[in-house]
This record gives sequence, C-alpha cells and structure tokens, in this order.
Amino acid sequence: MENNNQIEKVAFGGGCFWCTEAVFLILKGVVGVTPGYAGGSTENPTYEQVSSGKTGHAEVILVEYNRDIISFEKLLEVFFDAHSPTELNKQGNDVGTQYRSVLLYSTTEQKNIAETYVAKLTDAHKYENPIVTEIVPLNEFYPAEEYHKDYYAKNPNYGYPMYIIKPKVEKIKEKYNNLLK
Repeated sequence: MENNNQIEKVAFGGGCFWCTEAVFLILKGVVGVTPGYAGGSTENPTYEQVSSGKTGHAEVILVEYNRDIISFEKLLEVFFDAHSPTELNKQGNDVGTQYRSVLLYSTTEQKNIAETYVAKLTDAHKYENPIVTEIVPLNEFYPAEEYHKDYYAKNPNYGYPMYIIKPKVEKIKEKYNNLLK
C-alpha cells in the first residue's frame, strides 16, 4: 500500500498531453497520470474549447508520484528533456497557448525547486534560446475526456502516436533507463 503522505501532485504542460502522459507513465514512482486542462479561467472546459485557445487552459498531465521512489528533481529532468521549454506557445506543429510549456506546482517546495532548476539550466546555457516555461500554482485541474486517457497505449499504430509520441518515449527510455518501471 502506498504511503499517502509521500504522494505529491504536480501538473506538467509540454505540448500535446498524449506525449507527456506516455512519457510519465513509464517512470518508477509515478502512481498516476491524468491528462487534462489547467491554467485557464473556463470551468469544466471541453477538449474543443481548450483547442480553440480561448479558455486560457493548457493541455497538461496531472502527475501523482511517490517522492520516496522518484524525486521531484528527476521529474523535472524528464519534463525538460521530453519537450522544448524554449518554444513560446508551441511544440512542434502544435501551436497555441494551449500547448505552452508550463509547470503547475502544488507545494511551495516544488515551486522553489523548479525555479532553482530553471535557473541552473539557464546558467549552464543548456538551451540556445531562453526557457519560457511558466511556473505557476495549480489552482484547478479538469480531467480530459476519457478517450484521451492512455491514448498512446490504445493507439500505438496511428500516425501521431507512431511518428510523434513513440520517438519521445524511446528517447526517455534510453536516457532514463534507471527510472523505468
């Protein structure tokens, strides 16, 4: 049985939530990943509303993790390696504020660690362009429609999963083999 005192939540937005969900589902210590919407003002938005770019929400995943098994720092490493944190309101062909790079923290400790981590990446000149990832509090999270959950696992041979999601998952598997379930 999981010790609920060790379970924390954070939301990550790094483009399409199908990609980020697939990446985080394979990590040890991650006990739940839910695609959804956060960071905007519309209550209970639909996929179509979020896709319009008019809700202020981003496509995100809510990650529940056991901090005794995987640290928040490791989650940050994976998050920043799984998407481009320097593209404003864009990831690949996905364009709009709903695809922005965003981290929605649930604790002050997460906020402080994330800000320090971004500063470290900036100081090390890890990226050619400035990091544009928003670091904001997680106020409300709205789960996405059921058909979005486990999208990659359910549709591995469709075009988008095969050509966009699979390479991201393979990259993370190769680089973070020691963190895999």
